[in-house]
Parts: sequence; C-alpha cells; structure tokens
Amino acid sequence: MVLESVSRIIKVQLPAYLKKLPLPETIGGFARLTVSEWLRLLPLLGILALLGYLTIRPFMPKKKKQKDSLINLKIQKENPKVVNEIDIEDLKSASVCYCRCWRSKTFPVCDRSHLKHNELTGDNVGPLILKKKIL
Repeated sequence: MVLESVSRIIKVQLPAYLKKLPLPETIGGFARLTVSEWLRLLPLLGILALLGYLTIRPFMPKKKKQKDSLINLKIQKENPKVVNEIDIEDLKSASVCYCRCWRSKTFPVCDRSHLKHNELTGDNVGPLILKKKIL
C-alpha cells in the first residue's frame, strides 16, 4: 500500500508537477518570471537547496564547540578565582610540572592532557615547570 503510493507520486504526480513549472529555457528567462511564477518554483528550489546542502555538509569544516574553548571545565568551579600556592622548599623532586590547561586528571600536577586540548582547540597552553637549583 505504501509502496504503491510512493510509486504513484514518483511516476505520475512528480512528472505532472514538473511539467507545470515555469522553467525558462535560458538564464535570462528567470529575470522575466512573475512573482506568482517564482512562488510556484519555491518548493522545487527549496528541495534542491536542501539536497545541495546535505551533499556538501560532510565536507564542511566542523565548528568548535564553546565548551572546547573554555579552559577550566570542572576544577573548583565554586570559587570565583582558583589560586594554588606551593612552597618551593616543599618540592620533593628537582623538577615538577604543574597543569595550566585544567584538563589534568591529577590536577594540579600535569599529566600531559594539554597535548590533546591543544590538538582539539588549536591552543598552545603547556605546563608550569618548577625546578630546584642544585648547588
């Protein structure tokens, strides 16, 4: 039943609709169309525009999501400003890397999450590296 209806639309109604459309034979003929003729062409032009858009859409660059451009997504969001203070004397090793991209699973220590963040957003953030001078 459904396929019969679709078949009738494609074989009978669509060709009849297309025959009634005021399609000019030249490009200059579009300039001579009346308003009512343009209104009769609108559904066909809309469908053609939609099909064209759906065809090129996979090849269009993807927009960055707003969330990707934010730096701090979840660390201490209840505070108006996040500040960490660390005494250099308390450093256990000669060198420590601290996160500045806010993506680290071991925040405030860097776990190199900034590499993925930079790749996704085009950012250039890196860690803060503190080193002890060994005398």
